[in-house]
Amino acid sequence: MLELGNIDLATDPLAARYIKTEIVSVEFARSDGELISTEGPNRYRAGDALITGSTATRWSVSRDRFAAKYAPLAGTVANGDGRYQARPQPVLARQLSEPFTAARSAGGDLLHGDAGDWLLQYAPGDYGVAKNDRFVQVYKKVV
Repeated sequence: MLELGNIDLATDPLAARYIKTEIVSVEFARSDGELISTEGPNRYRAGDALITGSTATRWSVSRDRFAAKYAPLAGTVANGDGRYQARPQPVLARQLSEPFTAARSAGGDLLHGDAGDWLLQYAPGDYGVAKNDRFVQVYKKVV
């Protein structure tokens, strides 16, 4: 298994920019906890966003990063439980051809990807993993 550390997709010629085009359901955590996504554990703090994506995948986003990443839809009060649209912010992504692990900056969780899954870089030192079938449904390449 490929163990990734100190990754910078900005210098990787096989990486490209993508935008998430997804509407998600959000519930804000009432207490600290952990949820297990398909890619691994996501530890969260009270107030962080617990997200369920359009493909039923779940993950957490820290409260301080949530508003920059998601906009409330009509009928949802900002920073309240409800439905949100991903903001059109490019992320770097690369599909990997072998199983891999990558440290997620938030909470120090270790994420796992299978051959064909995508490594996402939201910012330097901030990573995610998307299963290939989910990635092709919710990400569009920036041209």
